[in-house]
Amino acid sequence: MSPRGVVAAGHPRTAEAAAEVLRAGGNAFDAAIAAFFMACVAEPVLASLGGGGFVLARDARGGARVFDFFTQTPGRRRSTSDLDFYPVVVDFGSAQQEFHVGLGACAVPGSVRGVFDVHRQLGRLPMRELVQPAVEAARNGITANGFQAYIFTLVHPIYMTASAKPLFESRKQSGHIALEGETLKFPELADSMEMLALEGDGLFYRGEIAQHAASMCAAGGGHLTRRDFEEYRVAMRQPLRIRYRNADLLLNPPPSAGGALIGFGLRLLEDADVARLPAGGYVYQRLLAEIMLQTSFARVACLESEDLEPNETFAGRLLSEPFLHAYRDQLRNRRRAFRGTTQISVMDSDGNVATMTVSNGEGCGIIIPGSGIMLNNMLGEEDVNPGGFHLWQANQRMSSMMSPTIALFPDGRIIATGSGGSNRIRTALLQVLINLIDHDMELVAAVRHPRVHIEGEVLNIEGGMDPRVVSQLTTEFSHHRVFEDLNLFFGGAHTVVRDAHGRLQGQGDPRRGGVTTLVI
Repeated sequence: MSPRGVVAAGHPRTAEAAAEVLRAGGNAFDAAIAAFFMACVAEPVLASLGGGGFVLARDARGGARVFDFFTQTPGRRRSTSDLDFYPVVVDFGSAQQEFHVGLGACAVPGSVRGVFDVHRQLGRLPMRELVQPAVEAARNGITANGFQAYIFTLVHPIYMTASAKPLFESRKQSGHIALEGETLKFPELADSMEMLALEGDGLFYRGEIAQHAASMCAAGGGHLTRRDFEEYRVAMRQPLRIRYRNADLLLNPPPSAGGALIGFGLRLLEDADVARLPAGGYVYQRLLAEIMLQTSFARVACLESEDLEPNETFAGRLLSEPFLHAYRDQLRNRRRAFRGTTQISVMDSDGNVATMTVSNGEGCGIIIPGSGIMLNNMLGEEDVNPGGFHLWQANQRMSSMMSPTIALFPDGRIIATGSGGSNRIRTALLQVLINLIDHDMELVAAVRHPRVHIEGEVLNIEGGMDPRVVSQLTTEFSHHRVFEDLNLFFGGAHTVVRDAHGRLQGQGDPRRGGVTTLVI
């Protein structure tokens, strides 16, 4: 009996919700929607109805489209003196990252409208069936596993505010966030999801939820208004397409930057015989670091460029041959170098593919009254505000590093992947794709292989690499951090594959609690 599909996601309950829908006759898009709602319960720091994201969908006939439901800047900017906007520090052990939260960090959420639009265009089963697993889990309770408990400890200042504390405080240790093994219940979130399934996304954007959010922001130091919710729309886009080796890649297009930056990194590698370089060796790892560094330089150069042609885009300039040539030369001549997100990947037996990346940032720390929904903090995320905080243009779709990705091969193979991890998304996906395409690794090895990442001029090296290679890299890069083991800092590339014979397999990334379910 051939499988009905395969799912890779960040939590067993998330994957099981998708699997349940596939068993009931739903398609890959139905399954991804069900997984999203469950992720809002099982992975509440990483997914929320108050956030945003993307779905790259390829149907069985080969048609591909991107649903961009990422967050939007508000229609007006409130004075910074009136804002509820403050910093918190997340400590990854070997690295720290500062985020800003509060109502002044909230952008217009798109997740609800996004998944409803995917359902309207591509879904098969009724929405009430898709939300039901998540509704039951939210109402009856879900047990915090080790990874989710660890995430809670990282972001505890955000989830122990007066607004969020009743939902996330440990029942065993007063004043402490929920511990591994504790049961979390979200009855108001269950009610919200159930009502959305019955009434549609208008409840979120024109009904009580929007009203409560807008009133809360008006009184408490946020930008969002009723009009911001009412005017939010999903943007339908054509995928950014590039050729790499023998694969056609479908990537997230502008205004998000992640897809173009992944494409840029791969295009820089075109004249390198990567397959002949051992994946765990110094030469290959140094080349990866250099590629990442050049990509960071190129991003800044494009963002600051004042000589774009009238119809030229960020991606067009970045991937143009003259621009690439200059960076290939720098790469050859250089002698030395200096976010809460989750991923859901699904394939079904009919040939439909859905790769969904969603984020709430870290959350703003405030629950919309009566809804159980925490709003995002995207206006407080440095990675999506490269020009600085409080300088955003009104009513604009925000850029993102998120890039759900599909790779198509002449022999019928298909890879669907994506990652969480803020600025590390593009480097995580770059490495997984190279592992699969150039190094011809098995899927498990490709996802689990230790990674590197350049942040500024700091080379981050993941645990598990050959100590001799680590020694060479740390000598070459004076600014560096070495992690002891695989770490969520390096993303979470939950990936599914169909091989040339039509067989399905998946691999959840262990860095972010990844699991895989093959649905028979």
